Amino acid sequence: MVDPAPELPASGGIVSGRRITRRAGTSEKPILRLEGSSTREDAEALRGQELTIPREDSMLEEGEFWASDLEGCAVVSGAVEVGVVRRMTALPSVEVLEVDRVDGSELLVPLVRDCVRSIDLEARRIDIDLEFLGEG
Repeated sequence: MVDPAPELPASGGIVSGRRITRRAGTSEKPILRLEGSSTREDAEALRGQELTIPREDSMLEEGEFWASDLEGCAVVSGAVEVGVVRRMTALPSVEVLEVDRVDGSELLVPLVRDCVRSIDLEARRIDIDLEFLGEG
């Protein structure tokens, strides 16, 4: 599975418990200033550590979702129960939902408007168009 590489926020991420206070540089070579780290030695000690972004600092826009938010959602096509989302995968041209169908088979659902009618995270329900996928 390919993990998405979202853009780093200007501030707000966490590296080894230290909040990012400033970001400069480029997307390929970001330069981060971390709270409580003021020397090159401080920064070097953090090399290779995991960078996390709290959900409230995620910069998601309306209609955007974390892949993990979709896992476990019921997938339907109108009144027809299709299955449950196992995970989202990023393919070269589109993200897809890997759906475990009620009959035990797998279905790949591209996250495009023609295929996905609605996503209701509160109800944990995704309505898709099976006809768009050549079924139904």
